[in-house]
Amino acid sequence: MRSRIPRRVASLAVALLPILISLGCRSDPRASAAPSAPPFTVSVLEAKPEDVPIYKDYVAETFARDMVEVRGRVDGFLEQRLFQVGTDVKAGQILYVLDLRPYSAAVAKAKGDLEQARANHEFAARQVALAQAQADLAQAEANLMKARQDVERLRPLVKEDAAAQQDLDNANAALRANQAIVNARQANVQQVRLSTRTQIDATAAQVQSAAAMHQTAGLNLEYATIRAPISGRIGDSLVQVGGLVTVSSPRPLATIVPLDPMWVRFKVSEAEYLSVQRNTDQRALRQLPLQLILADNAVHPYPGHYENSLNQVDSKTGTMEVQATFANPQHSLLPGQYGRIRRKVSERRGVILIPQKAVQELQGLQSVLTVGPDNKVLARTVVTGDRLDELWVIEQGLKAGDRVIVEGIQKARPGSTVSPRPYRPARPAGKD
Repeated sequence: MRSRIPRRVASLAVALLPILISLGCRSDPRASAAPSAPPFTVSVLEAKPEDVPIYKDYVAETFARDMVEVRGRVDGFLEQRLFQVGTDVKAGQILYVLDLRPYSAAVAKAKGDLEQARANHEFAARQVALAQAQADLAQAEANLMKARQDVERLRPLVKEDAAAQQDLDNANAALRANQAIVNARQANVQQVRLSTRTQIDATAAQVQSAAAMHQTAGLNLEYATIRAPISGRIGDSLVQVGGLVTVSSPRPLATIVPLDPMWVRFKVSEAEYLSVQRNTDQRALRQLPLQLILADNAVHPYPGHYENSLNQVDSKTGTMEVQATFANPQHSLLPGQYGRIRRKVSERRGVILIPQKAVQELQGLQSVLTVGPDNKVLARTVVTGDRLDELWVIEQGLKAGDRVIVEGIQKARPGSTVSPRPYRPARPAGKD
């Protein structure tokens, strides 16, 4: 916007401008003797009050918020590339295939190890050794019971001299021996029970470890087929078929840029940012439509909306970066493009608009040429305000009904007679 000239200065300029122009246009007296030429034609625009929206433009740049680098997650030689450079890809689409044979073999080996671990665990879980130890204990207890019965049977017979003392002594010795065997077998059962529990736990852990190794091998086999992590447009492939893909490589295989929506960044002054924050509800702010004007002055067909601002003001420029999003279903916008964000800031009612080319500037003063009722040219000082595309808002100097010369200004002179005709603006390129 241009600064407004005080009314007193504007009034003085209005009084002096015709005198200056008449002095500048004073011709040689000998010229007056020549025959007068017919009035030349000028294009005039009749000033009319209008209600117009006022917009403000900001320099803007498009960028990709969630650009993703495609990288290998396992090492291997590249066998296939299944996309065309510069095309749109979908999330999950196969992009590259590495040599799968080493990873298929690793999966087979891991599967065999898992089955072996499960068999060992099943054997331990059946507790075969414990069952054998318990059977041995049962047999020892049976022998102990028989030895007791022999002692109990021989003891009364020996008292009655019906059996020899030697037989009773032998029976008591057998009883003590069987008791020792039972105690040993009981200890063995406890030991086998403990070792069996330990073996069960160990084989269960082996099963989990083997399952994890099998899962890892399966993931590595899956990673050998590289898929698109997101949808977007993919760039050039930096590793060709036959090349080695490594996890530690400093450069990616390719880059995918999401294009819909497209993010746009622009900067506003600190004062404007504070004014918007104070006077506009955040929910309403996100719903305010924004226009994106491209480098060729074409308007992006989809409106944008405010998304967020950064967390600090640039101390060097006194501006705050603001970010917005624009729908981009045709993917016509690409990251890195420059343009202008246009935002509606106010609504002006009853203002006069004239084309910028109708305004002349001399020594800091702005003026226009008008045509009076007698078709004579008059010079008027004006004060311009906001700009709407190729039009100026006139703050002072014109009123409704004034006829402003738009075309033919170079030939028009204050006081001369002209032949006015209505001004018809040229149609924009591409318009019928």
